[in-house]
Amino acid sequence: MEAIFKTFAANVALGCELLAILLLAAGAIDTTWSLAARLSEWGDVSRLKRIWLRFAARLILALELTLAADIVRTAIAPSWNDIGQLAAIAAIRTLLNLFLERDVEAERRMQMAAPDGPRPPLDQTG
Repeated sequence: MEAIFKTFAANVALGCELLAILLLAAGAIDTTWSLAARLSEWGDVSRLKRIWLRFAARLILALELTLAADIVRTAIAPSWNDIGQLAAIAAIRTLLNLFLERDVEAERRMQMAAPDGPRPPLDQTG
């Protein structure tokens, strides 16, 4: 029975990692497209920040998914070595996520408080 659970957990973890990779790939492509669509506007810091916010949201979700995959992998009969590795990985990913979320939230608050009001999100064409 444990072998069945381990196989299932491995497949769930693989699915989480695949989704994280797809999110990162889509985010990188979208970011590249947004930057390339209007090369003349690279000096527009507010535009670059909006592009960064969109990419950062995908990065945050990808970090959460990879952490979930690691937790699922070690959920069934972990060794002390597995637990130690998970703790180190979880700490690193959680800190990355925490700082990234803090930066994203600070940027969103600044955009909401801007004198001209919040800016609409960029569409796919930039």
